[in-house]
Amino acid sequence: MLDWLTGTAFTVWGAGTTWAELLGFVTGVVNVWLVARQHIANWPIGIANVLLLMLLFWTAGLYADAGLQLVYVALGAYGWWHWLFGGDRRGRLTVARTGRREWWVLGGAGLLLTAGLWVFLDRATDSTVPLADAATTALSLLATYGQTRKLVESWWLWIAADLIYIPLYAYKGLWLTGGLYLIFLGLCVVGLRAWRADLRRRAAATPVPPGPAPVAA
Repeated sequence: MLDWLTGTAFTVWGAGTTWAELLGFVTGVVNVWLVARQHIANWPIGIANVLLLMLLFWTAGLYADAGLQLVYVALGAYGWWHWLFGGDRRGRLTVARTGRREWWVLGGAGLLLTAGLWVFLDRATDSTVPLADAATTALSLLATYGQTRKLVESWWLWIAADLIYIPLYAYKGLWLTGGLYLIFLGLCVVGLRAWRADLRRRAAATPVPPGPAPVAA
């Protein structure tokens, strides 16, 4: 099975595209489209997608991205459960905004994670793109965490990651995956708009509590 997945499906501009990359392309597009629609099926499809990408990234020498996929499997299982039971009264989760304190925590965690991975990849592996690999890994983890909690700002983190991923994969000769992340970028914009619209709809539907009764003169 592994030999088939790592075998060449077709060639793009002289670079071979493996079956793992092709299947990762298809499952990735479906996954992000389902996330934008807040469909629960995005989680099992996403888990299948990251397992395919783990194989692809390891063979391409993107070791942090490959290891990241294992974390995604755990986050996928958690997100699947949390979307179903993480809302009020253990009901379905709804879209929310990221609080200011949470932004500070996420920002600090992202900087520490990027720095630590950069040093590790530069000194302990033969990675030719340690900083880009580390930065995209950190951004992707933070974005996935936000996605498990339906934080609308998680789309901005995915957009930032995609803007780095696209030239990175082109540099590595992963043309189909680079094209996939270009599609991801467009879907992220769609998802951002859809989740924002959902927030506005729920805000408009929430009844405003009555104010205090006027005091008689």
